[in-house]
Amino acid sequence: MADTWQVFWVALFTALATGLGAVPLFFIKNTELRWQSIATAAAGGMMLSASVFALADEALQRGRAVDVIAGMLAGALFFAWTAKLVERRGWGLGGFSEKKSRQSILLVITLFIHSVPEGMAIGVGYATGEVKFGWLLAMAIAVHNIPEGTAVSLPLRANGASVMRCVMYSVLTSMPQPIVAVPAFLLVSVFQPLLAISLGFAGGAMIFLVISELIPESLKGSTPTDVAWGVTLGLVGMLGFIAAIGL
Repeated sequence: MADTWQVFWVALFTALATGLGAVPLFFIKNTELRWQSIATAAAGGMMLSASVFALADEALQRGRAVDVIAGMLAGALFFAWTAKLVERRGWGLGGFSEKKSRQSILLVITLFIHSVPEGMAIGVGYATGEVKFGWLLAMAIAVHNIPEGTAVSLPLRANGASVMRCVMYSVLTSMPQPIVAVPAFLLVSVFQPLLAISLGFAGGAMIFLVISELIPESLKGSTPTDVAWGVTLGLVGMLGFIAAIGL
């Protein structure tokens, strides 16, 4: 039987794995606007794929369709409200213009929310009493976090962030995992029923982010055809990755 410290350290490892998604940016030097836009579109495709084929699919396996739908609508409403709040307050992210800060802040907030149900899943997995099952689930989430880190980093890098800053923000988006995993492990009877609606909530917020922010931003620097290819390749690539790790 696992203890709370084991659950915490394993969940922390899954969060840190997100930073690996920024590593390819050390080798990408092309900063032409067209390629930045395509990269942003690809990140959007990855998020759409993760929302539908990972989050929503997992949610439907863990709860009723009505709960998942309610969660997704709540996530979309939350994102729309957050976007208006950020715009009204004029919050900035050090070194970015207010406009670029808005998109980056919304991206980080959305993926931060997305990590909450993943942390819950790790804790619930260990609470089954099967340590091997909990470990395998955590490893699947850790591997899944790597391309999510890439999805976080691509738009940030396009807005001028350093690679190390991309790593930092990528890891930040997954920090709810170790924070939530321990209480989910200790209070499995409370957290288990919340998984379906929480997964749906994260998925709905991510879908709204992609359609309202990332795709319009991509279209400013590239053609609709380029953006369509970016979204498609990102979506298909993430789908293949999800299928490969059996998430």
